[in-house]
Formats: sequence, structure tokens, C-alpha cells
Amino acid sequence: MKILNEFVPTRKFLKLAEEIKDLVDGWNVTDSAAGFPAASGVVVSAVLKSKYPDKEIVPIFILHYKGPVEVGGLALASDIVGVDGLAVTMGDKPAYGEPIKMLASSEEARDFLRTKVKLKNLKLGCLLTARRSLEETLERVRGDWDFIYFMRLEDKSFATLEAVAKECKRLNKPIYAYFLVGTPKNVETVKMIGWPVAATMETVEEKAAQLEGLVDGIIATCAGDAEGDKEMLQKLQKFRNNKLSP
Repeated sequence: MKILNEFVPTRKFLKLAEEIKDLVDGWNVTDSAAGFPAASGVVVSAVLKSKYPDKEIVPIFILHYKGPVEVGGLALASDIVGVDGLAVTMGDKPAYGEPIKMLASSEEARDFLRTKVKLKNLKLGCLLTARRSLEETLERVRGDWDFIYFMRLEDKSFATLEAVAKECKRLNKPIYAYFLVGTPKNVETVKMIGWPVAATMETVEEKAAQLEGLVDGIIATCAGDAEGDKEMLQKLQKFRNNKLSP
């Protein structure tokens, strides 16, 4: 399976990318995580794709921060540059100002991009949360999405992931699972995010082995612990196959 690293853009993002480039198949790039201004996920993704054309680069695309014209413009830029997809979501509320709701859902944005903006090659994916019912989750999987990201993986949501992965395989849609690893250094960050951890550093390989053959890849992160990311990614090297993509 492919190993993507969740990438939070900072002023040093090129340096950080260079440090781990040999340990990953690509990056999932955040978009002003938690609603605080950060370097544009699309811009950073475009730079990464230009520098590392063989890597899978998929920015998160949060609609609460963008009106329809900007949604269309950034998606067209992504299409032209050749990033490997946009993971579309309403996302967190902004830390400043009010949420933008001119596009009322991920599905509405997806259809707008395909029918009005007329994207040519760019793949669009949705984020699924384990907090919703299985029936509702499978219904979204069956929608007109090109790939699927599964959030909030933990032991008790594993059965849901199995059902979703089975449906994705039937529909020939790649599925990636977020793989949040807890470390002593990121305890407060994980609390702020509000997600369960999928593994600890001690169980990374055990938990990753359970996903091998089930998903097309994982989005691995130690959420704020850069040194932890490097250790975790080293542990995940045995699971890479460099064949699958969103």
C-alpha cells in the first residue's frame, strides 16, 4: 500500500519535504488546519508536485474558507498543475470570520466543479467519518467520487472501514485511511484535533499490518511531532509497494 504523510504547510515546508521524501509515496496537504491561516494547501501542493513529480500530492480542499469563484479558480489551478486530486470537505469553521456556505455541501461543490468549471483531469475525493452510520457512509461512497479518505480510524471503527473498503473495491474506487499515531510529544495536539489515535509508536507496525490488502494506502501522521513522523515512517517502509494511487 502507499504511504502518504499528512503535511501541514509551514514556512519551512520545502526543507521538511526534502527530509522525508525517500520515506513517503507522497503527501496529503492540509488547508489552514483548525481554521487558522496557513500557506495555501493548493499552492504548496503545486510546488511539491513541481519538485517531486513522481509523488502523489493531494491537498485537502476546505469549502468553509472559499466562495465559488475561488473554489473554481483553485481547482482549475490544481487541474493545470497536475496534482493527483482534491479531497473536498466543508471542513472546520474558520478561526476568524464566519464560515462561507455558498456551496452547501461537498457534493454540491463536486458537481459545480464538474459541470460549471469543467475540470478535465482532476480527481475529486470525499472524506468519510466513522462517526456517521454505516448506511450513510456507504451511500456517500456510492456517489460520484473518484477516491475516498476514511477518518477517525481506531479499533472500534475498524469494522466500518472493512465494509467501506469492500464497497470501494466493488466500485473500483481507491480508499485511503488516516493513520494518526499518538506519541508523548503530541498528546495535547491530539486532544485539540479531537480524533482517536489509530496506533501508538509501539503498535505502528501491528496496526499497519491489519490495513495491508484492505486499503490502497494510509495517510500517516504524528500530528505535530516532526521527529515522531520520521520514526513512524521508518517503521512503515516494509508496507510500501509503490503501485497504487488515488
